[in-house]
Amino acid sequence: MNTCSSLKYLVVGTGGVGGALGGFLALAGCEVTCIARGGHLQAIREKGLRLKSTLKGMPSIALKACTAEAYHDRADVIFVCVKGYSIDSVAELVRKAAHRDTLVIPLLNVYGTGERIQQRVEGVNVLDGCIYIVSYLSAPGEITQMGKIFRVVYGARKGQYLAQETLEAVRDDLTRAGIRAVVSDDIDRETFIKWTYISSMACTGAYFDVPVGAIQQPGRERDLFIGLTRENAEIGRQRGIAVPEDLLESHLRILDHLEPESTASLQKDLAKGHASEIDGLLFQMIRMAEETGVDIPFYRQVAAKFRPQSCYTARGIV
Repeated sequence: MNTCSSLKYLVVGTGGVGGALGGFLALAGCEVTCIARGGHLQAIREKGLRLKSTLKGMPSIALKACTAEAYHDRADVIFVCVKGYSIDSVAELVRKAAHRDTLVIPLLNVYGTGERIQQRVEGVNVLDGCIYIVSYLSAPGEITQMGKIFRVVYGARKGQYLAQETLEAVRDDLTRAGIRAVVSDDIDRETFIKWTYISSMACTGAYFDVPVGAIQQPGRERDLFIGLTRENAEIGRQRGIAVPEDLLESHLRILDHLEPESTASLQKDLAKGHASEIDGLLFQMIRMAEETGVDIPFYRQVAAKFRPQSCYTARGIV
């Protein structure tokens, strides 16, 4: 029987990304607990987690969920799926939930999060990772996952030496759950590439306030996406990252396979007046360009529309 391993999973943040990840793992029979709060947590406890998924249909999943304060177990694998501005709020939970061999895998949109979390939780094995998925919290207790793309890439950061068996066991569990999983031998490169993609897509959508469908067609929206991608690719090359020559073509293929009505979470958060990842997806890229001496007229065009918003107070775990 093709069953999950004995690994115990903790998913920190049960929004669109964490909810889909935890839901898929639970459907596959893995032992997983999700951290949530408020009405979302209450709905999961009362009716289970409801998925509206292109890949899985519309199941209701009996999912273990609790607040960060109420979690008193030890996890073998901790997926961190919060927004970039909430990293400080997860450090205490990671410290108390981890044992000596726990793997912490951040799946955030912003580059460099593995190192940032590691600085806050010394002695814990913090990897780095990224995720490709279109999903969002559509109602309390409900996650909508759109399209056929669901891919998780993770790996050891430079200088880390971890048991390959555990990395592969996580990969196998994700695969059983219907998620394409890759253990990377150059995770810095992989997370940078993901960051360039989500930065280009999110900044374009937010600048014009349009869904992905507008960027999929020839015109000013697609031209901006292309310009941003060329700029962030050059930033990576100047930093010594092995950016592939076909990065733009690869990003366009991913973009063109998305549902036309899709929008990035950055755009949703800005529209609602919520805290957002605009600092990590826009202004961090500009700071890196200044450090490397790369000219970035397209990024500065976007930045002119938005004031720096890098001083948000973390609102806790979503």
